[in-house]
Amino acid sequence: MNTHFERTGPLAELSSYPRWAREVIEACEPARRSVRDHVMWDLMVEGNIDLATMRHFMVGTWSLIERFPSFMAQSLMKTRYGRSAGDNLARRWLVRNIRVEQNHAEYWLDWAEGAGVARAEVLEGRPPLGTQTAAEWCHEVCGRDTLAAGMAATNYAIEGVTGEWSQKVYDSVAYADSLPAGGRKATLRWLQLHAAYDDTHPWEALEIVCTLMGNQPAPEEVEHLRECIERSYVSLHYGLERCLAQPPVEEVEEQAA
Repeated sequence: MNTHFERTGPLAELSSYPRWAREVIEACEPARRSVRDHVMWDLMVEGNIDLATMRHFMVGTWSLIERFPSFMAQSLMKTRYGRSAGDNLARRWLVRNIRVEQNHAEYWLDWAEGAGVARAEVLEGRPPLGTQTAAEWCHEVCGRDTLAAGMAATNYAIEGVTGEWSQKVYDSVAYADSLPAGGRKATLRWLQLHAAYDDTHPWEALEIVCTLMGNQPAPEEVEHLRECIERSYVSLHYGLERCLAQPPVEEVEEQAA
């Protein structure tokens, strides 16, 4: 069953969306908090993150940042103009926002350099084991699953929680002060853009997902969507844990000797 959904309330209020969507979001809340409240952000906010951990984070997360426009392009390929209101909404939104995403990879490299991680390290360094899980999941869900599942997993879940943790780090005076004064504005640009930009971005994605799914989708479709959203959060959390768990480079070299 799929009855038409059209939002009438404010974009950024859960009450504007169908009950099934509100229940999915509530069910995924513990997994979302595991990313939003991860100790990685505490280390940054307090200005106490060590260079090795920062290197693991920058290199390990790079594939997710660099490939994100391609995940959105995979979703775009599933749309057919005029097929449905959801398709039309998704098509316009994806075309517009793929262009927005194009500079984010460069801003990530600026952040890495300002934080002491060389550009060449990010581009060519070996990522810590397990830190590619989220990128691999995004490629899978956007390439092989439904349009609604792909956008829920990436544009709603991943971008939404990224906006939350980015805001925490960007607002930290201690973190800003831990960076070299020269070029600090460029270093913080990625954080600044995501902290502000993603305030409405995930809500817009949620509206598209609900328009595609309708007011009364089949229970199995709702459960699958919940699994996709939760898997995004779990993948992100696992990657962050792997960044913290990696031994220092010196220790790896000693073990290999």
